[in-house]
Amino acid sequence: MTQPLTPAGTAPGAAPHADLWKPVLLRALAALVFGAVTVFWGSPSVAVMGWSGGAYLLATGLLLIRSIPKGGYRYDTNPGRLFSAAGLALTGSGVALALLHGDLLFGVIAAVGLGLTGAVELYCGIRYRGMHILARDWLASGVIGVGTAAALPFFISLGAHALLGVAGGGAIISGVLWVLSGLTLRHDARPDAGKP
Repeated sequence: MTQPLTPAGTAPGAAPHADLWKPVLLRALAALVFGAVTVFWGSPSVAVMGWSGGAYLLATGLLLIRSIPKGGYRYDTNPGRLFSAAGLALTGSGVALALLHGDLLFGVIAAVGLGLTGAVELYCGIRYRGMHILARDWLASGVIGVGTAAALPFFISLGAHALLGVAGGGAIISGVLWVLSGLTLRHDARPDAGKP
């Protein structure tokens, strides 16, 4: 799904670092671990939902912020600011979920964090399509994030198990996406990757 390391028409100053695959794979790992928790925890309590969901959003937000310079952007450029805001929204949502427990709180706070991040990824995926190596991945991840955020409020009345199922389902799908992206980036970053 990822494009060549330096696509034609790459914006000046937007050349990704060779180790961009590291934060991408770490983000995938965070999503897949959270997804596994939601699948294998049979009857989670509200506290388990808060702590696991909070840890997932916190880790994803921090990794998103960390990946900005690795993606070739500075924090003071437009994409850097957008991804910083999205990462801070996820980080803040994660802290809030870890500290405040409740079905309504989880549904609303997680939806806001995931929805804002998904919207930023959608925008950047469309805006930088063909100009950044992760543009297609941002598009797909943005759709998953916005879809998960839109679905969460409808499951608030069903309790922790349903909310974790929706959030975990989105996490598993995006985790698989980011694993494929990270492995492709890792393969393309190898010194002998461009040789026949």
